[in-house]
Amino acid sequence: MSTFKPSRAAAALVLLGGLAGVMAAGAAAFDNDPPSIVVKYSDLTLATDSGVSQLYRRITAAARLVCPDAPIRDLGMRQQVEACRNQAVTRAVRQIDNSRLAALHATHTKNG
Repeated sequence: MSTFKPSRAAAALVLLGGLAGVMAAGAAAFDNDPPSIVVKYSDLTLATDSGVSQLYRRITAAARLVCPDAPIRDLGMRQQVEACRNQAVTRAVRQIDNSRLAALHATHTKNG
């Protein structure tokens, strides 16, 4: 997906980044590009709290898809998955570059 350039007003690309190795069973299938999901938000108004909240929900849902759950008994893997999700959300928020979205993300990150 290196040639894909989403419009800031239309979509954000949620990326796993360098964490493709987190999911050892599927790492070979990733090739050179980490898994990603396009999160569309052209239907949202990012000047409103409701629009930003909806976008944040979409981003976190996409992060759950690109960083799927680990077995419940594997605490180490669960921590890696959580780190993967946090990094994916942080990247998407940075890419969109909206102060309201960044503030919402900071609140969620601080409060867990």
